[in-house]
Order: sequence, then C-alpha cells, then structure tokens
Amino acid sequence: MTTQITPLIAGNWKMNGISASLGEVRRLAEMLATGEAPRCTIAICPPATLLSQLNAIAAPSGIVIGGQDCHPMPSGAHTGDISAHMLADAGAQCVIVGHSERRARYGETDDLVRGKAVAAMTAGLIPIICVGETEAERQSGRAEEVVSSQLANSVPEQIGQLGIVVAYEPVWAIGTGVTPTSDDIAQMHGTIRRLLTERYGETGARTRILYGGSMKPANAREILAIENVNGGLIGGASLLANDFHAIISAV
Repeated sequence: MTTQITPLIAGNWKMNGISASLGEVRRLAEMLATGEAPRCTIAICPPATLLSQLNAIAAPSGIVIGGQDCHPMPSGAHTGDISAHMLADAGAQCVIVGHSERRARYGETDDLVRGKAVAAMTAGLIPIICVGETEAERQSGRAEEVVSSQLANSVPEQIGQLGIVVAYEPVWAIGTGVTPTSDDIAQMHGTIRRLLTERYGETGARTRILYGGSMKPANAREILAIENVNGGLIGGASLLANDFHAIISAV
C-alpha cells in the first residue's frame, strides 16, 4: 500500500439490501465508534432506494455514502435512470462508474463511462472508475493491453480538484472466490500507477487505486500490503458489519 495516500475501503452492495439491512450499518457504526480510529476512508454504495436512510446513519460515524451508477446527463427524459446531481442531493459523495457487470450486461462503452465520470465530477462527486479484464483476455495475454485501453478511454482528460478513484477488478475474480496472485495484482496496479502518473503527473501519482475482486477478511491484509493498492472495492463482504469491519481493520 502506498503510505502517503489515505486508503479507501468502499462497499458495493449491488442489488442487495432493504430497510432491514440498515441494521448492519448501525452495527458497523457502533464498532467504529468503540474501537481504534480507522486508518482509511470508508464508503458504502447501497441501492439508490437506501441512500437517504443510510446517509442519516452513516454520516455521524464518518462513513461516506455513494451511488452505484449515474446517467451522464443531469436531467431529462431518461425513465428509470438517476443523475449524479440526484445522488449528491441524497447525500452521496462518490459514485461507481463502469463496473464490469454494467460493461458486460448493459454494453457500457469506455465513452459512456467517461461521460458518467464527467457528470459525477460536475455534480461534486468523486467517480470510482472501474477497469479490468475477463478470464479470456488474461489467458490470451492481453490483460494489461485491455486495462490500459480502458484507462485511457474511460478516465476524463481533466480530473478536477476532487480527483478520481480507479478500481482494478479482474472480472474473472468477482464473486468467484478466486483471487489473482500478489504478483499479478502488483503488476497490474503498477501499470495503472505508471499510466496515471504519465498522464496526470503528481495528481496521477496520488490517485487511489483500489483492488476489487473477492477481497475478504481472510486475504485483505495480504492484498492491502501490496504496493500501489490503496484500498478495496468490496462486494459481498461489505453487506455484513463483522466482515466489512475486519477488512477496514486490515488497513
């Protein structure tokens, strides 16, 4: 982990959670209040239906909330979509864009992801921009080529004062329980760091790069110790206070 960068542990609840699930957030808030102060920023990205309720619980404990996606336009005839401004109005401070599930299942392109990132920054949100290769792309030796292309085309030219977060998520490791080797993670995060620094200078050198892909309490400490891993984008483990707190504590 790059020590001069404050790590970010962000939970992506995906399409999980109803009002009753907020009990886990209350429990997490209690755990954070009674233990050692966390050495990272903590974010939870719940379904949009829970944003306002979760914010009321999370904000006093220092937990940041975020959206899981946003539309590139600020408003308009886009039935079922949510704008970045709406997320900000509900209390969000960040938003995930370009998650592999949306790229694969909804055909989201790099251009669309870049548009969403711009919309997020315009609304005062920090975009968490996801990049990552499929199993076939890794097996064919194209992993770095694919991630480099996504990074070049998904990240806006100007990243503003709030900056961005990049999340590397090997698609083949998400929800499978399979994790890349430490060398694999170090190599890809090193490549992302190099490309960000070449493009943005000191800002790129300070940009947080998260690892996302089956991070859990059992492997969090090992992964977070890898150079240029500045936190994690956590899926299933973020739904349970005990598991999420264990990963936060691993920082």
